[in-house]
Amino acid sequence: MQILVIGLNPAVDVEWRVGSIHWDEKNVVLSERRWAGGKSVNVARWLRHLGARLKLLVPLGGATGTELRRQLRAEGVPLRAVPLHEATRANVMVTQEHGPQLRFNPLGPKLSADEWRAFFHAAGLEMRRSSLVILSGALCRNARATVYRDLVRLAHRLGVRVVVDCDGPAFAAGVTAKPFLVKPNEFELAQWAGRKLGSDAAVLRAARDLSRQTGGWVLLSRDARGGLLVNEAACFACCAMVPRVRARNTVGAGDALLAAAAAEILKGTEPTEWLRNGLATATAGVQCVAGELASRSAITAMRTRVEPGPDDGR
Repeated sequence: MQILVIGLNPAVDVEWRVGSIHWDEKNVVLSERRWAGGKSVNVARWLRHLGARLKLLVPLGGATGTELRRQLRAEGVPLRAVPLHEATRANVMVTQEHGPQLRFNPLGPKLSADEWRAFFHAAGLEMRRSSLVILSGALCRNARATVYRDLVRLAHRLGVRVVVDCDGPAFAAGVTAKPFLVKPNEFELAQWAGRKLGSDAAVLRAARDLSRQTGGWVLLSRDARGGLLVNEAACFACCAMVPRVRARNTVGAGDALLAAAAAEILKGTEPTEWLRNGLATATAGVQCVAGELASRSAITAMRTRVEPGPDDGR
């Protein structure tokens, strides 16, 4: 069976490299790189790279949609695209030789009523062929905040486990449908909890609260501090640290974590392996330039250095 990755707002990612940014002046772009992007696409690319069987379902339109389809075909990512009248977005990153990076993400296209119906029809067909569904990334411009919740409910009716990775109102609505696993980062967890999480204990309490609401797993990414996996119903809480590395790029690190964890779930491995392999893949990934995926050997090397710690002693 396959993993079905569903995204509503994929993108072509564009990186412009400049010497430095001069405000209110002409900035010379020294080089440009373009690759298939957006959270759902990142997850699908990583799954393909890790050898998992998958299908990516996204809406695509316009010249950027054609470009994205071509890029995914070249990488061998299995794709089902729902055609759109409006164009797929392009995200732009401006990277300086030294200093912070600027990122510009358009809102993306609107879907017509007919396009929404076609998308949900395609989702139902692909869910029937899948054993795990991943709902990933930002919503398109005119999507209801409840659209991921509705897709979780559709998957439940078809007997398929669901993973949700998004933020804001879409996340808050999605978790009410009780997905199998959710993957927030600390900011998204605090956003859901409605309070600052100023300590490790506060983070753990919020993750437990979220697990109680969903009845399932919470996989929390914590950047350089590693990650946390919690399931209150199973009385399970496990953390892991990651080795200190030189991060060249952090875009998509959470997507790498999620893809590797999902691949382990599909294999039926122990939950500690979901966390361990997810963090190893994400840590190897941040050492690559944006858009590139870490080699299998680099991931294996990181895996040997990620050791899940004990639970909190309950």
